[in-house]
Amino acid sequence: MAKEIEGKLKLQVPAGQANPSPPVGPALGQRGLNIMDFCKAFNDKSKNEQPGVMLPVVVTYYTDKSFTMEIKLPPASFFIKEALKIKKGSKEPGRDMIASISMSQCKDIAEKKLKDLNANTVEQGLKIIVGSARSMGIEVTN
Repeated sequence: MAKEIEGKLKLQVPAGQANPSPPVGPALGQRGLNIMDFCKAFNDKSKNEQPGVMLPVVVTYYTDKSFTMEIKLPPASFFIKEALKIKKGSKEPGRDMIASISMSQCKDIAEKKLKDLNANTVEQGLKIIVGSARSMGIEVTN
């Protein structure tokens, strides 16, 4: 018989740096999950990522207090900042454009992140990445 799902939990945890402190500890603890098991498993699975990169994690926990986790790719903004070698986006997006990114760079990011995007094709994913870039105050050029 399959285990009964009790719920899902979404967290953003730095790659290879999960520890029992907030936000991980309280989020898992109040659901009765073993925090150290999660930290060890997450750190082991994310050891190949760049240290400190925020990774979204979806934790599915069951009635017997066991869990499974799905580690997703970093947010689109991380890939955009990495491609442009900038630290952060504009304080006033729409008014203050701080950089420009080419369509081909956006397409590369969309291809990389397609499985985590709410899109079926690269063209649809490209529109999402372009929107993320514009919301960061980055001009998209052809």
